[in-house]
Amino acid sequence: MAEAGLLRIGCVKYLNARPLIHGWPGEVVFDHPSALCEKLAAGQLDVALVSSFEFLRNPVYTLVDGVSISSNGPVHSVFVAHNGDLTAIEEIEVDPASQTGINLLRCLLAEMGLAPKFVFRSRLMQRAITPRLAKFFIGDQAIRFRDETEGTFQFWDLGEEWKKRTGLPFVYALWLIRPEVQSPKAIADTLRACRDNNLRELDLLIAAETEFSPDFCQFYLQQCLRYEYGGQEKEGLSAFRKLCEKHSILWHDSRLII
Repeated sequence: MAEAGLLRIGCVKYLNARPLIHGWPGEVVFDHPSALCEKLAAGQLDVALVSSFEFLRNPVYTLVDGVSISSNGPVHSVFVAHNGDLTAIEEIEVDPASQTGINLLRCLLAEMGLAPKFVFRSRLMQRAITPRLAKFFIGDQAIRFRDETEGTFQFWDLGEEWKKRTGLPFVYALWLIRPEVQSPKAIADTLRACRDNNLRELDLLIAAETEFSPDFCQFYLQQCLRYEYGGQEKEGLSAFRKLCEKHSILWHDSRLII
């Protein structure tokens, strides 16, 4: 394989990805999920940790098996902040950085018979949350918003709702490799080894964290998230694919797993 330091590798810039990329022996491009999907598609990256929806909709990539960012219940960092009954919501401001989260939200709302208007959030848009206007957050921005507004709003956690409806984990992100990259199996092995090492030494990783408290990191990384991609996670992703197909968000295709 190409040496790890020579790979053009991209990773989501959120706390949830630290156990998958910490200590990687080379330069890493950190960005939002939608931006990484665009860079991977354009050939600007060889490998990237991107939205699971990108894997579902684009059959050209090779999937790194055994590794994901998933939840098996409340995820804490993917939610709709609202004020009142969900059925009264007419508009939801959504994060343009999201891809999987937005489509999960579409599916869950459709399953409830709800179809509020989605509006992409802008820095110029400073509207307040009301019974008719909700806001959708993902990642570190979601964590900070939740902390800053504790007790002010209701939070509809999409990981929790998915678990209630399906009994399965939900897969948010996966490592994808472009088809022309040489020795993908060796790359996948290195990424799996990086994850394994970080999980073994999670206390050291948390001690090195500068943006969030150790107590929160212990809670979030150990209780809210999972980093496997095994049988249950594959069932969960398959159920998501079927819902996306049901609601005309996606069509079935084939893909390569290593």
